[in-house]
Amino acid sequence: MTSPQTNPSDGGPEEFREAVASLNSVSIRPEVTLEPIRAPQRLAPYSYALGAEVLIDPEGDIPEANGRLVLLHDPDGDEAWHGTLRLVSYVSATIEQDMATDPALSDASWTWLTDALAQTGAEYAALGGTVTKTASQRYGDLAGPEATNDLEMRASWTALTSDLSGHLRAWVDLLASAAGAPPPGVSLIARRDSTSA
Repeated sequence: MTSPQTNPSDGGPEEFREAVASLNSVSIRPEVTLEPIRAPQRLAPYSYALGAEVLIDPEGDIPEANGRLVLLHDPDGDEAWHGTLRLVSYVSATIEQDMATDPALSDASWTWLTDALAQTGAEYAALGGTVTKTASQRYGDLAGPEATNDLEMRASWTALTSDLSGHLRAWVDLLASAAGAPPPGVSLIARRDSTSA
């Protein structure tokens, strides 16, 4: 028997089906690739998940940021959620050294999310999360740059309506901000070749 978590389009409460449909109806920025992924199985009676990557340089092959957004639904509600629809977000991005040492980075990163939710008109409650900065040093035969700095953001909040389109647009904006993408409609200026006039 197929569980509701793995096949949300087949049955499930109407509120959950509406929420999933609204997530799948959003047009997103061209730098962002978004696709359904396997949802966690034991966090709620119904769940659905999306994975995303941000690739700013069209000729590059390493995403500047990636993440996942999980929708949890409990028809009976959850006291800690203050509702029946919970969104759980994870975002990871590689950042420059000067950003990694900026003491205001954590606060600024959190406002990327709260500002995006406000700008898209997403109604929510019980928002909480963490921002973590990590520095990694590679040694020996491990491939990749010797040193990297990463930003990780984990957050969850309760959607107050089953239309999650504004929530998804806000989350995509958060991903783009973490990746250092320009605002929508603005293109990065390509470096001029030193031999050009």
